[in-house]
Amino acid sequence: MKKLLATLIIAGLATSVSAAGIQVKDTWARATVEGMHMSGAFMTIHNDNAKQDFLLGGSSDVAERVEVHTHINDNGVMRMREVKGGVPLPGKADTELKPGSYHIMFMGLKRALKEGETIPVTLKFKNEKPQTVNVPVKTTPMSAMHKDQHGVGVHQH
Repeated sequence: MKKLLATLIIAGLATSVSAAGIQVKDTWARATVEGMHMSGAFMTIHNDNAKQDFLLGGSSDVAERVEVHTHINDNGVMRMREVKGGVPLPGKADTELKPGSYHIMFMGLKRALKEGETIPVTLKFKNEKPQTVNVPVKTTPMSAMHKDQHGVGVHQH
């Protein structure tokens, strides 16, 4: 019984989740400071189904809304925009959500996200059932961010 309980606890803390044909791995969220209203989360999603699916958004206790966003170049100004219709997840392929590209946006943060904590995020898909993943919070230096996100241009949301 103790061995089973330990196994369940370890499984619950893992950052890789699999349900049906979708696997989520390599999750992380960007740490914030008090007063920040947004943050991002990043991960790799593997769709093991033959049919394309879509990541529509999600939910989390740490934010009023959890949306999927991408960056667009609007006449030299990088802007984040919500992805209407969701992020396409091609069948039998990985889709990487990363800085400067597709990512999860926590909108209306209810509190700061502290480095070292883990936050639960429920991801919603068009075809698959929702999945809750445990996302570790990390501090990321600006130099590690995608150059188009905070490079020489202006970044606006």
